[in-house]
Amino acid sequence: MRTTYTRPSIALLALAFILCARNAPGQNTQTPPQQPTTPTDTSQPQQRSPGGDVGSGAGDIGKGTAKGTGAAAKGVGKGAGDLVTLHPIDAAGNVGKGAAVAGKDVGVGAVKGTGKIAKGTGRGIGKIFHHGHKEEAPPPPSEPQN
Repeated sequence: MRTTYTRPSIALLALAFILCARNAPGQNTQTPPQQPTTPTDTSQPQQRSPGGDVGSGAGDIGKGTAKGTGAAAKGVGKGAGDLVTLHPIDAAGNVGKGAAVAGKDVGVGAVKGTGKIAKGTGRGIGKIFHHGHKEEAPPPPSEPQN
């Protein structure tokens, strides 16, 4: 059975993950102060937040849908032009080509976007359940061993 979700519920879910993924700097007192970074420091790229992943994934889905719509419109436009000039075989080919390119663009955008949304969602849930559960090293033994 396939379940469809309405846009408001998807937007509400994405907003919840964005809000949960925000850092609360006043709550974590054990972190050392950050060293100022120089513009030439490129040793480690900054990782995107879980909310950023979800937003980027939604953007990829939108871009794929827009590209697909443009390809479909282009194919239909060329097909209509061929039909007017009495070239029905070319018209069918152009409409079919536009539909194929549209399907590819929408599919690629949906897969990329869904992957980013899943990654961001997983990281967001992980932050909720794993916050502050770092394992500490055991204390050193009090007596020297021979």
